[in-house]
Amino acid sequence: MRTLRRASAPIAVAATTVLLLAGCGSDDKDDQDDKAGQGNGGGGTSGGPQGPGSPGSAKPPSSITVLAAASLTGAFNEAKEAYTKKNKDQDVRFSFAGSQELAAQVKQGAPADVVATADTKTMDGLAGEVNSPTLFAKNKLTIVVAPGNPKNIKTLADLARTDLTVVLAGPTVPVGRYARESLGKAGVTVKPKSEETDVKAVLTRVRMGEADAGIVYTTDVKSAGDAVASVDIPDESNVVAAYPVAVIKDSRQQGPAAAFTQWLLTPEAQEILKKYGFAAP
Repeated sequence: MRTLRRASAPIAVAATTVLLLAGCGSDDKDDQDDKAGQGNGGGGTSGGPQGPGSPGSAKPPSSITVLAAASLTGAFNEAKEAYTKKNKDQDVRFSFAGSQELAAQVKQGAPADVVATADTKTMDGLAGEVNSPTLFAKNKLTIVVAPGNPKNIKTLADLARTDLTVVLAGPTVPVGRYARESLGKAGVTVKPKSEETDVKAVLTRVRMGEADAGIVYTTDVKSAGDAVASVDIPDESNVVAAYPVAVIKDSRQQGPAAAFTQWLLTPEAQEILKKYGFAAP
């Protein structure tokens, strides 16, 4: 029994030594793993996605959708280039249509952030859906005719001639309402062949030779270039169109949306609008 008790001590020491060596080996392996992890970007993780604050990560631009009157198409497309060039963290997408269609979209909850109409009446009808609007441009009416004015149209009174095919925008469309107001000032009654959904449709009818004349904005004739000609409407019979813009209350991009509407009043934006024939508000 005494011999057995003496032998137990060396066995215990040997066992303890084996455990200590095993522990050291584990620590050495952990140190190697940690160093390998640091060489791969830290944290002991290699090949994983970089966090938001990582040097290589790029924040995507915030995007806003703007519902805009059809007459703003050319000016707003150029304005977008200038705005996003200066504000690289923002993107702007447009949806152009007649103002009455835009209002319907807003009321139906269409996913959009900003609305710009060609009249204050339509915007007033959206009082419950938008923040306080701001006027950013003005426009005037003109008679659009074929190049060279082959029908020799000189005044609003000529639009009542029976030998002419005249088109107007519908009465709920701002330019259609303005046209009827202008004709009323001149004491002229016109029976249009068709009533279009927006001003671009009126312009297209004349440009394609489907109509002899129509009433559009001066900006539309300017954007069409040599494809059409125009006959001025005197100030006493003309109507000034005021263009308001507002942020939609349900927008999830209130900051970027407000920034764009405010930018429209800057000298840079106003210069672009002027280029397309719009007047300052």
